[in-house]
Amino acid sequence: MVLDDLGSSLRGTLDKLRGKSRISEEDVEEVVKEIQRSLLSADVDVSLVMELSDNIKTRSLEEEPPAGTPARDFILHIVYEELVDLIGESTELPLEEQTILLAGLQGSGKTTTSAKMAWWFSTKGLRPAVIQTDTFRPGAYDQAKEMCRRAEVDFYGDPDGDDPVQIARDGLEATIDADVHIVDTAGRHALEDDLIEEIEDIESVVDPDVGLLVLDAAIGQGAKEQAQQFDESVGIDGVAITKLDGTAKGGGALTAVDQTDSSIAFLGTGEEVQDIERFEPNGFISRLLGMGDLAQLTERVERAMEQTGVEDEDWDPEDMLEGQFTLKDMQKQMEAMNNMGPLDQVLDMIPGFGGGIKDQLPDDAMDVTQDRMRTFEFIMDSMTEAEMEYPRAIGASQIRRIARGSGTSEESVRELLQQYKMMEKTLKQFQGMGSDKEMQRMMQQMQQQGGGGMGGMGGGGGPF
Repeated sequence: MVLDDLGSSLRGTLDKLRGKSRISEEDVEEVVKEIQRSLLSADVDVSLVMELSDNIKTRSLEEEPPAGTPARDFILHIVYEELVDLIGESTELPLEEQTILLAGLQGSGKTTTSAKMAWWFSTKGLRPAVIQTDTFRPGAYDQAKEMCRRAEVDFYGDPDGDDPVQIARDGLEATIDADVHIVDTAGRHALEDDLIEEIEDIESVVDPDVGLLVLDAAIGQGAKEQAQQFDESVGIDGVAITKLDGTAKGGGALTAVDQTDSSIAFLGTGEEVQDIERFEPNGFISRLLGMGDLAQLTERVERAMEQTGVEDEDWDPEDMLEGQFTLKDMQKQMEAMNNMGPLDQVLDMIPGFGGGIKDQLPDDAMDVTQDRMRTFEFIMDSMTEAEMEYPRAIGASQIRRIARGSGTSEESVRELLQQYKMMEKTLKQFQGMGSDKEMQRMMQQMQQQGGGGMGGMGGGGGPF
């Protein structure tokens, strides 16, 4: 996405500063050039790039680092602050009753974003409703209805209606009990006069509290003009950037934010309704620079564990720390990991793991890991209840039967059993922890041994 290349190249450049207590002008120039190269190639507006690089250069050469601060950490802190300042604060969206109007060109992802946003608000204890007013695009009603069904949120639309303004009016009345109304409008292939007029008419009826412009991360320099026209017509309070899970550059979206003097509200990171993040600049930039994002990671873990628990009310993850660890527990852990989203996104949120360490992994490491997890799921689905409860009793003949039944190899079955033994051993160590000091000592030992379960990524050590 937009800043991935910047993060990777910056980490490489900053690593050259390790061990230095003072920085030279040449060091600063190298960092600034990397920033300029990455942002310009990502379609960020030239004036923005030059302003950012000038600020970093001036501060790096004129400010005095705190006593004892390594040169690399000093530069990293400045880059972090300036990037956060460039991206700006997150759009203010209080968790209270409100109406949100979505605008954007056709294909930007408005309909999907409306359902994702509704799902997000529902996780915060509010009752959202999506009102679909797009009568221009064939299939818009059906798509919106299906997405809202998957998001388990209220939906209103009129498949036979041809007046989007009337649909918006009727939708507000039909969903009067909702706390948050999200009004999805039509798009066009270009910013045409009739589109602007239609959105203005809908705006006058729904009287939105917030207006969001939905932008495809693949948009380039055209975002500047598009953002200006939408802002002049209906007013833009924030931007929702979609399709950040692909190879899109996304620099145009940053330009749009700057051009409209607005901010980023949401990031779309995948195709499922749960693949949306509330934009938080500090965590976003921290993740980019390999410093992790514990707040976002915690939210994903809690959501994943809650989803896994809902699917199986008899399973409680805390039981693993008190009693016997079985393959059923391991299977539930894998389900929870899948519910957290793509593995590479999760790793970016882990401090010290997402940045430089992930850069060193093979390009296909994430795919290999996900493939191995799927293989393990097939194997466990082919086991009996007794084998899932007492995997240590599985012998050679059972391994052959399980491999045939799951369509995998005997070697893969043995890999799963070996992974199970490693996790069981680790959990027994946790069960024996009698104090915080003992827990900290054990975590240090795991890190020195290569991170325990994470050490096998992409190799023969297992999927975790």
